[in-house]
Amino acid sequence: QVQLVESGGGLVQAGGSLTLSCTSSENIALMDTMGWYRQTPGGQREMVAVWSRSGVPTYADFVRGRSVLSRDPGRNMLNLFMMRLRSEDSGVYLCNAKLRRRPTEGPEEDYWGQGTQVTVSS
Repeated sequence: QVQLVESGGGLVQAGGSLTLSCTSSENIALMDTMGWYRQTPGGQREMVAVWSRSGVPTYADFVRGRSVLSRDPGRNMLNLFMMRLRSEDSGVYLCNAKLRRRPTEGPEEDYWGQGTQVTVSS
């Protein structure tokens, strides 16, 4: 069982920046993918930024060029730095991690944090 805890959300003015952090209870080196998703008011989740074993992060179009995903293996953390924030960026941001403990057998495990609120004021 993996626990994911998010932090770093809050209230920020448009044009400002913040850093979201996700701390994993297990070694993040075990994860096949790990990233950030945003939850819409209707409960849907959209990908924001995801790290995979390719080593090259994937970004959603709406944050590409103004966000940086980084890993901190020493603290089992995944961070998302967001800059030039807009009111449209507001929402609940969730951390996600996926892993398959047996590459050729068994199910993929899928874990989610509780989320952290980001509110961008105009």
